[in-house]
Formats: sequence, structure tokens, C-alpha cells
Amino acid sequence: MSISLSKGQTLSLEKDTGLSKIFMGCGWDPAKPEKKGFFSSLLGGGGGADEIDLDASVIVFDADKNAIDLVWFQQLKSQDNAIKHSGDNLTGEGDGDDEIIYVDLKALDARAKYLVFTVNSFRGQTFDEVDNAFARLVDQNKNVEICRYTLTEKGRHTGVVMASMEKTGSGWQLTAHGNPTNGRTAQDLTGAALAAI
Repeated sequence: MSISLSKGQTLSLEKDTGLSKIFMGCGWDPAKPEKKGFFSSLLGGGGGADEIDLDASVIVFDADKNAIDLVWFQQLKSQDNAIKHSGDNLTGEGDGDDEIIYVDLKALDARAKYLVFTVNSFRGQTFDEVDNAFARLVDQNKNVEICRYTLTEKGRHTGVVMASMEKTGSGWQLTAHGNPTNGRTAQDLTGAALAAI
């Protein structure tokens, strides 16, 4: 049964013995437009966008917290081929995962200690315009959701550090962050990602 994580909560994945292939599914919806009166609609006040173009990314850090790789919509796989991105979703329409990042934990570069999952708006749309944003970790081999983190905070920020995974002596652990930040690309979020680990 999937565990619902709260902000700042860490979950040890060591009990998931044999965990080798996982994916982080990220989803979101455009915020529902506010009901507008006749004059308000003429003046263009209130409401949300019909489409939300957010980008899910993962930044890989080594034990010294140096960024050693980045997988995002402009680089759909890692240098070691262990991480693959499902591709860019431009609208946020539909149920379920909008973008997926697949990770083969056994094939990761030996230097990889932290995987930081971020979501940001290339177009500069803010999280005031986003509803139902979430990140969920799935055991790909068993097709079982391990845990899920749902973002509840709104704001004028354009990026969020959603979650991170850390390789420890006894296995991997995942921490839900939900830290607001700003940036149009995954590179812009590197500082915020580093601060989260």
C-alpha cells in the first residue's frame, strides 16, 4: 500500500529489498478558472490557464554534492543511460503522470549519491496557476506505487524541489521536500536542489 508523505518526511526504501528499477511520476493540472462576472471577464481579471507546461527533471549529485548529471526535456537520458525521461508534456491535461523519470538504480554511475527531482515552468507560469501537483515513486518491476507526495502550497514561484533520493550504507531513502524556488530551466534550480540535500 502506498505511503502518503508529508513535507520534510523521509522514507527508508531498504525494506524494499531487490529494488532496482523505479520511476518518479510527476503530475499536475491547470488551476480551475475562477467564476467571473461580465465586467471582470471583459477586463480579463482572475482565472487560471487552460494549459500548464511544467517540466520534471532530476539532478544527480555525488557525495561531495557536486552536480554530475542532469536529465530534463532537453537531455532525455543520463550519461550512464541509467536515467531516462518520458519527454515533455506541454499541457498538464489528463489524469495520472504527466512526465515520468525512469531510474535503473543498479546501473547508476557509482559516484551518484543524491537524485533531486524538480518541477519548474519554462514559460514562467506560477504555482498559483497549478492544481493537484504530485510526485510518486513506483517500483517499476512490480508496478507498485511505494509512496506519493502531494504539493499543497500555492505561490508566485515558478519551480519546486519536489523530492530527493539518497544512497546510504543500508540502501536508498526518499525525502519529500516541496521547496518553492524560481527558475525557467532545471539548471536554474541547481542551487535550490543542492540546499535540499
